[in-house]
Amino acid sequence: MRTWVKDHAASQQVDLLLFDDFSGHCLANTIEPLRAANTLAGRQIYAWRFLTLDGYPATSSAGMEVNPHDRLTHCQGDMLVAMPSYRYRPLATENTRKALRAAATRYDVMAGFDAGAWLLAAAGLLDGRRATIHWEELSGFAEDFPQVEAQRLRHVQDGNRVTCTGALAAFDLMMDLIGQAHGQALRLEVAALFMSPEITETQSAPIGSAPLGAGSARSRSVARALDLMQSHIETPLTILEIARQVGRSRKDLEQRMKSQLGATPQAIYRRLRLIQARKLVLETDLSISEVALRSGYEDPSAMTRAYREEFGATPRQMRSGTE
Repeated sequence: MRTWVKDHAASQQVDLLLFDDFSGHCLANTIEPLRAANTLAGRQIYAWRFLTLDGYPATSSAGMEVNPHDRLTHCQGDMLVAMPSYRYRPLATENTRKALRAAATRYDVMAGFDAGAWLLAAAGLLDGRRATIHWEELSGFAEDFPQVEAQRLRHVQDGNRVTCTGALAAFDLMMDLIGQAHGQALRLEVAALFMSPEITETQSAPIGSAPLGAGSARSRSVARALDLMQSHIETPLTILEIARQVGRSRKDLEQRMKSQLGATPQAIYRRLRLIQARKLVLETDLSISEVALRSGYEDPSAMTRAYREEFGATPRQMRSGTE
């Protein structure tokens, strides 16, 4: 499926340093959002490689063997994610510490997922930084590395150091990074593709989650507003009606969505409708007029103008593969 994106920033290289007994769930939750972002953007905005210290395969805790693209010493990029999960303490050898310290000179961002913060801390890469680790290991982490400010959060970004507690938190973190780099509109598309709770869940988010770097869980009213928008694509509601149904004033809802999603309700709703239009354009043979109606536009010309503004091509150009 070919899709389109208007910006043309350089592709970001994300490398994953795997160790035996790594979590396959954590690996998938790290990579799949990037793969989906590429698909929805219509070009490679992310590239990734699987690495090991010695260039030999790594086997997950469930017995899945991953053949690495290369060994760590040969690579550099935008972000390196160290991803040990089980039996990680013996991995903090002098060889591992030296390799991570050297990698920190070749990668813009050093990250530790699941138990990865332990290896980064052992290498001295988290000194004076805020960091987190899987909560079962947090007290031991704080005791062994007093020079690190251990925090009981799902994920922490402190400058060019990123740490994350586990598989589900990894998904949330990668979604945040996509939004920071490429805008909340793309983040919402990826969220919708994976049926993420931020799109589908109308209840309060779990305590301790901090989507979009907002420092607190997304409000129930914003989640409910998104749910209403998703369920009223063909027959759009007014923003005033959405605000009424979620128990907020229009101004309050606009402020909340702008703060938590980085865009106004009008802009988000418009984007969701155009996402639906693009899906119908690329995956069906419906006429442009029918696509417009099913996307909440009575006037096909108005839909075409909005579509071109959003995606850089008209529906017909996109179907034919021309710009």
